[in-house]
Amino acid sequence: MDAPEPLNQKILIIIMVDMKKSVSADMTSGNLRTQIITFAFPIFLGNLFQLFYNTADSFIVGNYIGPEALAAVSSTGALISILVGFFQGFSVGAGIVTARNIGKHEEESIQKSVHTSAAMGLVLTLLISVLGVLISEPILKLMNTPGDILPEAAAYLRIYFAGSAGLIMYNMFVGTLQAAGDSRNPLYYLIISSLLNIVLDIVFIRNFHLGVAGAAYATVLTQAISALLAMANLMHRKDSIHLRLRSIGFDRVILKQMIRLGLPTAAQGCIIDFSNMLIQSYINSFGSAAVAGIGVSARVESLTFLPTTAFSMAVSTFVSQNIGAGKKDRAYQGIRFCLLLCMVMTEVLSILIYAEAGQLISLFTEDPEVIAFGTERARTVCLFSFLAAFTNVSSEAVLGLGKAMTPMAIVSICWCAVRVAVLFTIGQVFHFIELVFWIYPITWTLSSIVYLLVYRKLQVPLYERQK
Repeated sequence: MDAPEPLNQKILIIIMVDMKKSVSADMTSGNLRTQIITFAFPIFLGNLFQLFYNTADSFIVGNYIGPEALAAVSSTGALISILVGFFQGFSVGAGIVTARNIGKHEEESIQKSVHTSAAMGLVLTLLISVLGVLISEPILKLMNTPGDILPEAAAYLRIYFAGSAGLIMYNMFVGTLQAAGDSRNPLYYLIISSLLNIVLDIVFIRNFHLGVAGAAYATVLTQAISALLAMANLMHRKDSIHLRLRSIGFDRVILKQMIRLGLPTAAQGCIIDFSNMLIQSYINSFGSAAVAGIGVSARVESLTFLPTTAFSMAVSTFVSQNIGAGKKDRAYQGIRFCLLLCMVMTEVLSILIYAEAGQLISLFTEDPEVIAFGTERARTVCLFSFLAAFTNVSSEAVLGLGKAMTPMAIVSICWCAVRVAVLFTIGQVFHFIELVFWIYPITWTLSSIVYLLVYRKLQVPLYERQK
């Protein structure tokens, strides 16, 4: 218990120093490989800490409460994602608009972007908090959530959505920081929140015996702290993304741009997560052991998606800034580099997960049936994760190029429509859990092929042309 305290003190000192200076990055000139890696690496580390927290959360719930509680938390993932994905789409749109204005060096437009983004976050907070609390239990019932885990799952969701302000505003504030090329401060916030979340999980679940609700309270509190840290950073900055609370409000022109880019992305996120919710209802029909096993497997597989998240954010910011600066060829070079490095890193991690799948799943539970479901899912899916990486990075790259409808159409059809159609047609005749496992690699392959065609149409070269 003595070691974490000096680490937290050191991190807090670094944060206070960084609030007083700009760590923004102009990505329109200089060595693009160095810039992209420098930007992506803190995001990778931050997501690693977040994954560490999520893993610890599942470990604590599974071991201190039991497999039913673990299944209850796992069953809420699809519904949380569908509402969270909605506001994250707008967060992406807001970040792209801000990054383009930074690339153009238009100070007034940058300020309008920062404050319009914050105002959008406040409106989305009200909408999602109220809606989430109201629909939690009815939606879980429609998803055929097993009766033995329904009460705990509903309680977890209501607490999560009631306190969603921290998560929403954190994403809006961090979107602004990352648009300016600052990915270092968000890393500090994730480290602090992850460590604190684990401590609160143990206190609320083991000491206060709050059960699944304790895990939800811990998450809500730490998300709020992260949001406050990000807000304090923006308020103390001396550069163009400085936040003034009294200036928060909507600029019509900026808002229109954010909605134009953000709405298709938000719709894409909702469609993906709605399909995942339908898939979850299909998984629920196999019982709580399957729900828990697949949920744990998803946690383990999240490791392979760490490069995807980092390079998706990097390519979005890099392409947006360079398109804003009128440097299309440099934007294309960044796309190629992000795709190659992301796919290689993803596949290396996937091979490690494949080799140790059984041991990793068994860390969360001793139930042999749960371990069997989770191991089979991980070994079926993970080796194809590089295709998901290609699709996700491509989606952000094409969005950064200003083609907001293209990623939505590709993902909605290739991933969502195909998955749901197969599971609720073929899956009704052949009721095998393996169908759920294989539907992901199949649809990742399909979307990757389509993106290759899109790059060709947009004349984006995926290889270095010889001069």
